[in-house]
Amino acid sequence: MDQTIINAVFQPKPSKQEAKADATTRLVRAIIDNEASAREAKTERLRQARLAHEKSAPAVPSKARARTKKQKN
Repeated sequence: MDQTIINAVFQPKPSKQEAKADATTRLVRAIIDNEASAREAKTERLRQARLAHEKSAPAVPSKARARTKKQKN
């Protein structure tokens, strides 16, 4: 028999330690994904608020810099 067929039919059971590590990994990845999606949502919300504020606020002209003359030695 081909090894892939044998592996497909007879799945090896993970040890207790492997099962616990897999469960922990799945839990941690779920937490990280939730935090990342919350962070992205907050960033988008703040970006929209900033753009709305910039749109409603009058444009402030920047101060023109005075030209300085170079001194000759």
